[in-house]
Amino acid sequence: MNESRILGLHHITAIAGNAQRNYDFYTQALGLRMVKKTVNFDDPGTYHFYYGNETGTPGTILTFFPWEGIGQGHTGTGMATEIGYSVPAGSLDFWRDHFTRLQVPSTETGERFGETFLSFTDPDGLNLALLVPDKNDSRPGWTSGEIGPEAATKGFHSATLTLKAIDPTARVLTDIFGYRLLSQEGNRYRFITDAVPDAAIVDLLETPDGKPGRNAAGTNHHIAFRVADSNAQMAYREKVLSKGLQITPQIDRDYFFSLYFREPGGVLFEIATDNPGFTVDEPLAELGKGLKLPKQYEPARAEIERSLPSLRQQG
Repeated sequence: MNESRILGLHHITAIAGNAQRNYDFYTQALGLRMVKKTVNFDDPGTYHFYYGNETGTPGTILTFFPWEGIGQGHTGTGMATEIGYSVPAGSLDFWRDHFTRLQVPSTETGERFGETFLSFTDPDGLNLALLVPDKNDSRPGWTSGEIGPEAATKGFHSATLTLKAIDPTARVLTDIFGYRLLSQEGNRYRFITDAVPDAAIVDLLETPDGKPGRNAAGTNHHIAFRVADSNAQMAYREKVLSKGLQITPQIDRDYFFSLYFREPGGVLFEIATDNPGFTVDEPLAELGKGLKLPKQYEPARAEIERSLPSLRQQG
């Protein structure tokens, strides 16, 4: 792993319309671990949930802002429109039966770039897919309930961005982030980085006649790319600025440091560090159990706890 490079995907953040329903789906139906229960930095009356593997390793982290009653969004151009998870070979039959039993909407399996996938949606209509990668994914999955190691998700396989024209976005991926075009199938272009073995793929879907999406429940808010530390992060900040794009100063998100910029196709990109990680304020065995607040909100804990929806957690 070259620590000065973009190390694939760090996390993806989406929007939900109900906290309990979101928690139940991702911890039970999909079998992820909640690794952090905190609040939105800009809206402390709203939760911020983080799901991942045992430790919340970058490249496994899906996060949500569950804004109660926000209304239904819809995907479109200028958005991340599908989240792909890597699963073990031979597991898609299990997942299809599992989803059928739980009445999770899913499709028949298909093939993309020689890899078999199963598409499904969460209760808010967010588009996800399980994919069997063409090479072994050695990351350990989080196992829970009936989802054992032979089926558990490994972390991200890919993210898909839908764009009116891919070229400006592709240049960000190649010229700034160090990705390369791997292959093309129809209007889908696959970009990959060799800096890491997994969570290394971004697909660009070109839809010139597509309509812009509406960012609300069931849509992705932003996509975060991974760097080892602040030194690498700030070097990328200079690269982004050198291409004439606006980018934020570094922001402390408690579990990582962040920069944000909107790429030319309209998708909000983040560059996030590995450090300090999710065990900075909870031991590994307790991750996700307590409500953790950004320090500026700690004096208002009692008021914030009263304003948040109640949440029934397993275990």
